[in-house]
Amino acid sequence: MALYVYNTLTRAREPFVPGDPDRVTMYVCGPTVYNYAHIGNARPYVVFDVLARLLRRSFNLVYARNVTDVDDKINDSAAAEGVPIDVVTARYLAAFHEDLETLGVAPPDVEPRVTGTMPEIIRLIERLIATGHAYAAEGHVLFDVPRYADYGALSRRDVDDMIAGARIEVAPYKKSPADFVLWKPSPPELIGWDSPWGRGRPGWHIECSAMAETHLGETIDIHGGGVDLVFPHHENEIAQSTCAHDGAPFARYWMHNGLVQVNGEKMSKSLGNVKLIKDLLADHDSETIRLALLTAHYRQPLDWTDQL
Repeated sequence: MALYVYNTLTRAREPFVPGDPDRVTMYVCGPTVYNYAHIGNARPYVVFDVLARLLRRSFNLVYARNVTDVDDKINDSAAAEGVPIDVVTARYLAAFHEDLETLGVAPPDVEPRVTGTMPEIIRLIERLIATGHAYAAEGHVLFDVPRYADYGALSRRDVDDMIAGARIEVAPYKKSPADFVLWKPSPPELIGWDSPWGRGRPGWHIECSAMAETHLGETIDIHGGGVDLVFPHHENEIAQSTCAHDGAPFARYWMHNGLVQVNGEKMSKSLGNVKLIKDLLADHDSETIRLALLTAHYRQPLDWTDQL
């Protein structure tokens, strides 16, 4: 039986035809480990766990799910506790693994971390500079968005409209308001790595491009994640990966799950309605929670209620 998937890039249902049937590749954006995971965080991992299990019935799948263990939120959390960032990331990554194991989510084949991919990230940025798609400015390296003609294809956003809607206070070192950061300087109190542009740390988007390339290759079959990542994260991944790979497509199929609401409202700290997985597991069986996450179509919003 043929497998069909909905491709966010084309906005159409398409037959799934991998580049190499003997090695199907899937990359799903993983957690930023600075706090406990909530039920909205869990949805993509349950959804793509189901897809991974389905794919393994017919293909030899290599499934990569990254860990973002360098981030400003991690830095803030570590500073508040007065501990190194690896203390924070180790704690919350362990909790994340425990939560997903309890929900019956099988581990991915590869789980790369940003801190273990720094040489590859730097080399990818160097390639983008060499091809004229990125530039260094005041200790930063930025992707030159106007140089990539197809920018906005995934999110269906017009670059000129994005620039017109940009905030007035655009960093003076940017050529265009739409340009995004690939590398940024680290002050002495923050973690950093030596690079051709000075001591610093990578931007969020370049990390996933480098990890996907390192473990899965230049063109992957499926890239997944929450619909909230379509722009800017996945849009920027496409731009930088395509330009670094001489125009080769970054992913053949883009798949995105809908977000989780709570009683019809957006889940947020300000509303006080964030549902942590560990708290829900204290009141409900793990299989109940897993099934509840799968009751709505994966691309649609899911309303989390006591009735559900």
